Amino acid sequence: MDQDQILARITAMVDDERRLRDALASGQIDSSTEHERLGQLERDLDQCWDLLRQRRAKSEFGENPDEARARPSSQVEDYQG
Repeated sequence: MDQDQILARITAMVDDERRLRDALASGQIDSSTEHERLGQLERDLDQCWDLLRQRRAKSEFGENPDEARARPSSQVEDYQG
């Protein structure tokens, strides 16, 4: 996945997050469903941001950004940059 694809995926997930919150507010889903889906979105977002940071770091130091790999969510979850 290149940088533009990662950024597009992040944007799509942020849009999904907004839709989930709106669905909860309008009563279309319950809070446990929202919580479960938001948890997965947050884990996926953490992985995407981590992959984007890896790619940028590799580019900055003259390495091939295509060698960056998504790491398990358990490794990047709640990362504070």
